[in-house]
Amino acid sequence: MSFSEHSEPALTAEILRLTRLRTTLAHEASRPAAQRESAFVPGVTPVPYAARVFDADEVEAAVKSSLDFWLTLGVEGEAMERELAAYLNVKRSLLVNSGSSANLLAIAALTSAKLPAAKRLRPGDEVITCAAGFPTTVTPIVQHGAVPVFIDSDPVTGNADITHLEAAFQPGRTKAVMMAHALGNPFDLTAVTAFCHAHDLYLIEDNCDALGSRYAFAGQAAQATGTFGDLSTQSFYPPHHLTMGEGGAVNIARDMRFKVIVESFRDWGRDCWCGSGVDNTCGKRFGWQLGELPEGYDHKYIYSHLGYNLKPLDLQAAIGRVQLRRLAAFGEARRRNWQRLRTGLAGLQDYFEFSLPTHAKSWNGAGFDWAQGPGGPQADPSWFGFMLLVKDDAPFTAAQLTRHLDEKKIGNRRLFGGNLVRQPAFVQLRRDNPGAFRTVGDLRGADRLMRSALFVGVYPGLTAPMIDYVVETVGEFCRVAAKGRISPP
Repeated sequence: MSFSEHSEPALTAEILRLTRLRTTLAHEASRPAAQRESAFVPGVTPVPYAARVFDADEVEAAVKSSLDFWLTLGVEGEAMERELAAYLNVKRSLLVNSGSSANLLAIAALTSAKLPAAKRLRPGDEVITCAAGFPTTVTPIVQHGAVPVFIDSDPVTGNADITHLEAAFQPGRTKAVMMAHALGNPFDLTAVTAFCHAHDLYLIEDNCDALGSRYAFAGQAAQATGTFGDLSTQSFYPPHHLTMGEGGAVNIARDMRFKVIVESFRDWGRDCWCGSGVDNTCGKRFGWQLGELPEGYDHKYIYSHLGYNLKPLDLQAAIGRVQLRRLAAFGEARRRNWQRLRTGLAGLQDYFEFSLPTHAKSWNGAGFDWAQGPGGPQADPSWFGFMLLVKDDAPFTAAQLTRHLDEKKIGNRRLFGGNLVRQPAFVQLRRDNPGAFRTVGDLRGADRLMRSALFVGVYPGLTAPMIDYVVETVGEFCRVAAKGRISPP
């Protein structure tokens, strides 16, 4: 059977129609909670801590992009970069293949010789970071020959204890601060941005768990996290606020010098800024003389950085564009699910210290009371998870609770790597090179998070019965533990 040229649109339409039908039949469990049809069976149906949430629109976008077979980053990627930058209100967003790669590129960008010499990150220079968190917030610092300086964590917010910032600073050596917004909870941007401004430091926000979170300085309107630093990073791995399967982004808040630098490190280190399949954007492709190359050497093959190839595929960007349109609804679902969990667990304060947004002093049942009143600084998290911090005098440990939840098919996670300096990789690093990183204080808060913190899900695929089952399971566990009936670890 042959198809004329005019039959191609009809054939494409039929492929996409069947794609949507197949998705509806095969992926009911991945739809947003409001679209679910199957009944939840407590103890049988898994309650993930996080998962991808999509419907036929995402699958159609991926299939349609793949039919064109461009594959490498192209028109969909360019559109996704524009739309993400517009959503965040930053100068530019550049897509990469993961959030960890985004962190790698953000640190790499600070090493560029295109930056002022006095501010450039060089081997032996220091970057202040937070002790408790995910390892790839920190490992790029080590991988580029710089020294991470770990300050302690606040167990209530999960974020850095900013009272240690000044103690961590060393004139002439400290060049940057890089921190994550823990579980979507913005860190104290008032204190951190003031500190960076006072000492002329770069700030990188690891926004991988916080896309859609907001923060307001005192007396000012809230703005999205990921817009306060010089650079910020995103992850689009399935558990995150939107997904491209794999993928991430580096956001450039203000200084467009970073656009060329980050693109160069992402794209093999080349000096040329032409897009894939595009030549001679600069108009002088054969008119450059850089390094010790002969004059007129092809600009597409001139390399100013020791770079990588960290681009995602265009069909991933096609998926991401659909997900981005859902982001506001996803964020509201996360906030709503967090509130439902907090309300349901309110009677368990003898066992848990519940987390609070940065600058909040208490939860009042409907929202939060703020340490400096309604006009003071406020954080509005698009929560990545609901943290449970087991009290030291509770009749059970976090490890016992995590095992119990797992037995009941309730997904949960510890607070990522806990105190990172206790991880095998960092213990070995310290043995091999005692000066590879530095700590400030005793890191008691990070140790407590490592020992006693876990989190359960709030992602948009959770239904009300699922959340209520989590509440009932945790409550029953606490009641049994209070009677001394929990098995030892």
